[in-house]
Amino acid sequence: MAPALEFQAVERHFGAVAAVAGVSLALAPGEMLALLGPSGCGKTTSLRMVAGFEQPDRGRILIHGEDVTAEPPYRRDTGMVFQQYALFPHMTVWHNVAFGLRMRGAPRSEWASRVADALALVSLTGLEERYPRQLSGGQQQRVALARALVIRPRLLLLDEPLSSLDAKLRQEMRLELRRIQKQVGITALFVTHDQEEALSLADRVAVMNRGRIEQVGTPVEIYERPRTRFVAGFIGQSNFFEGRVAAPGSATGTALLATGEGLRLLADNPLGLAAGEPAVLAVKDQRLRLHAEAPAGAANVLAATVESVAYLGTAIQYVCRSNELRMIALIGNDSRHEPIRPGTTLWIDWSPGDAVLLPQG
Repeated sequence: MAPALEFQAVERHFGAVAAVAGVSLALAPGEMLALLGPSGCGKTTSLRMVAGFEQPDRGRILIHGEDVTAEPPYRRDTGMVFQQYALFPHMTVWHNVAFGLRMRGAPRSEWASRVADALALVSLTGLEERYPRQLSGGQQQRVALARALVIRPRLLLLDEPLSSLDAKLRQEMRLELRRIQKQVGITALFVTHDQEEALSLADRVAVMNRGRIEQVGTPVEIYERPRTRFVAGFIGQSNFFEGRVAAPGSATGTALLATGEGLRLLADNPLGLAAGEPAVLAVKDQRLRLHAEAPAGAANVLAATVESVAYLGTAIQYVCRSNELRMIALIGNDSRHEPIRPGTTLWIDWSPGDAVLLPQG
């Protein structure tokens, strides 16, 4: 079976800047994939090329095996949800949703049933005669989604679909968007800079940086087993220790890192970095453990002093310093213990399996 969407060595330049630099990527039918990265990484340009709003300089874009690289937007059978929804303010909800049917020449006899089905799918039945100004942000987002789905596209494209909503509504709409996508069974590609949104919504995540894809994988793979320093730093909060691979560790797949501060730290070595290679150890903030006394038999132990404390509700963030090293620990808040005070001396450790060795750079 052909991929639902495929990039084949796609490039897009704006002057001397490579906005998209040789991207190859494939989506399976029914999959939801997130293009995740910082501003300017090329994710929106990639989405616009799929929609037909931008043309690649090189490479091909295929939808269900059909080369659409040179096809205009209306020939690509895609539905698009824009960041600002792009609803027509002078049209009712019903007419906004029906607009795509009219533009695509769908039989007028089908309009009523298809619009009703689309509005029921997004839980907006009964609001057909309202105008966009009479809707909440979440309701407007649902109208935009219904308008994209009513034409029954082969591919759904979403450009930062939840960024205009407040934090609580974003969480609610993530669940709703995922439900709708799975219920319809449509292939979806969405762009976001919000890592939590990408991890919670997508089947797979493609992390982009400077026009290239750094890593593609499931949310668990991207978060737990980053393959580059950029991914480790962009997804979640990681602590980094730089040095050189000293020797294989005692456990299969682990290795020792010797740092410039004289530390010898043990971590997983999934990329098989060889002894003597420059490397960086990455460990997530919530994997660090804090102790009043040095833990016996721990592989990675550092004495440190608490510099600052931030209460985050469900967790407490500690910024600690060990000589010249600065570390961030995120400790779950069980409400039974008072936060550790700044200036307190303590011990930090983490399991070798919770850390990963990566190439420097």
